[in-house]
Amino acid sequence: MNPVKPGETPRTPWIVGVSGASGTPYAAAVLRALLAAGESVDLVVSRASRLTLLDETGISFRDAHWQDDLREWLSRGADGKPDTFSVDIDAVRHWSAGDLAAGPSSGSYPTKGMLIVPASTASVAGVALGLSKDLLQRAASVTLKEGRKLIVAVRETPLNGQTLRHLVTLDDAGATVVPASPAFYAGATHIQDLVDFVAGRVLDSASVPHGLYRRWQGELGGGSHRAG
Repeated sequence: MNPVKPGETPRTPWIVGVSGASGTPYAAAVLRALLAAGESVDLVVSRASRLTLLDETGISFRDAHWQDDLREWLSRGADGKPDTFSVDIDAVRHWSAGDLAAGPSSGSYPTKGMLIVPASTASVAGVALGLSKDLLQRAASVTLKEGRKLIVAVRETPLNGQTLRHLVTLDDAGATVVPASPAFYAGATHIQDLVDFVAGRVLDSASVPHGLYRRWQGELGGGSHRAG
């Protein structure tokens, strides 16, 4: 586990909020990498995201069975293949999205910050306007007011003016906006590589170490794969 820093408790988690945007493989990759880095995680899965997860993976995320459902979700690759990854979820604590009395709803609850991945335009708007209509939005508002890191991995295209203004509002408030936009210089050969690139950039913004993608080294052609 990571060493305890001044002002932290033995368990000072990252909050991971999963909204209803398409892109549940991004959330899975971020969660796996956080756990692999020895981080604790407080997980909030919105009601809308459960519909997306069901549509994209066939997995029903249920509060009463969240551990089994989370293990099944995180074990899958971005291509949907089961048992691709082996993950220990002992460091995860789950909070229901409707629980506005949950720990992350209060600024006195210690966290390292929050990652919203993927972030829908609805969640972006809710956080930018301070609506706090569910725990995901409330936890994000608390993260901002406490001056902690908030990383928003927005996943939508095209972006209209209203959403762009909401993103500028979040940037002005101190959040980091990370579009879920894969790059190709790292030599991706599989859908998992593209997913891991986005997840890696989210974790870079949170200063969490990982090995999810090949970093740019200043040499052209390093990511090319040509048939012989």
